[in-house]
Amino acid sequence: MANVTLQDKMRGCIAGCFLGSAMGAPVEHLNTYQNIEEKYGFLTEFVPYGVPFPGYENLFFVAGTTEDGVERQKLMIAAIAKKGGRVTADDVKQSWIDNMNPLAPGTISLDFEGQLQMMAASGLPGADIGKYCDYAGLNSFARACHPIGLINAGNVETAIQDIMEVGQLYQTSNSRGLKWACVTGVAIASATRQGATVDSVLGAIYDHCDPDVVLPELDFHLKATRGMTDIHELRVYFDDYYNLKGATFCCAQANEVVTKGVTIFQMVKGNVKEAIIAGVNLGRDTDCCAAVSSGISGALTGTASLPQEWFDTVDYATSVNRFTCSQKKVIEYGDDVYHAFCSRLEKEKAYLERMKNA
Repeated sequence: MANVTLQDKMRGCIAGCFLGSAMGAPVEHLNTYQNIEEKYGFLTEFVPYGVPFPGYENLFFVAGTTEDGVERQKLMIAAIAKKGGRVTADDVKQSWIDNMNPLAPGTISLDFEGQLQMMAASGLPGADIGKYCDYAGLNSFARACHPIGLINAGNVETAIQDIMEVGQLYQTSNSRGLKWACVTGVAIASATRQGATVDSVLGAIYDHCDPDVVLPELDFHLKATRGMTDIHELRVYFDDYYNLKGATFCCAQANEVVTKGVTIFQMVKGNVKEAIIAGVNLGRDTDCCAAVSSGISGALTGTASLPQEWFDTVDYATSVNRFTCSQKKVIEYGDDVYHAFCSRLEKEKAYLERMKNA
């Protein structure tokens, strides 16, 4: 890990999320790991899948197609690349207006993404849009805020500031969802530091995340699963704790998804490939669990564990996807954030030079 460059960490973080989301998307709506096993066995490859939304029953995506969380990330990355640094809620809101594919809501993205875009186009301030979300605990931002962590590489404090600001596009500023999104962002920002380890990343979470809402639940499960080395054991364990049924988005609560993602990261010791496979076979919100676990892992260890054929499969699927907002290759998104980060550093160096003798 000591030899992983910052650029490769950023590539690994974004690739982990994109590839994990693409492999996990086909089994997300099977809900249980038992249903996944019955249909696919132990899933270690990309498979095609149908659209789960009413009215699109005859629409199928090729193997390697990504999903709604990745669309959110692409729009955030576009805003970061345009700004050349940290972004606000209004910057990302403008990216929705400029870049969101009108065919995405209801197909590759959820219907409410289109509603968010309409609110953005109406002139509503970005930080007010999340006030109209009915689901305070949803993982929509917690599973997709990786670019915000990366543009704040090494700086946990500003990562938290930006997650709480940009996250108001999706939820209110005091929501559980944003408190759990801070876990993802803190883990990614700290993982990019030189000399970072699995333990230092977990330590940063304990040092900086919400001590009342987040840490008791996360600490309980991290301690309980510390000795586990196999996803088969981990998924049986979590079945006893996270089994909400019947409610809207019952599998997509931020506390559940982030907790599972961080425990997988601990179990696989930051190996991105293993984090993806663990996440997609866990059951319930598989693509989001894979996105969190592999995104954090990639920010620590880079792209070395990921097979080139996985990149090729997802890049091809993106190239034929008429619903996505951008058809760049996976690696290019990580590079967009890296170059924006370099631009941010140059601006800050210039500022320091101007002001040091003021």
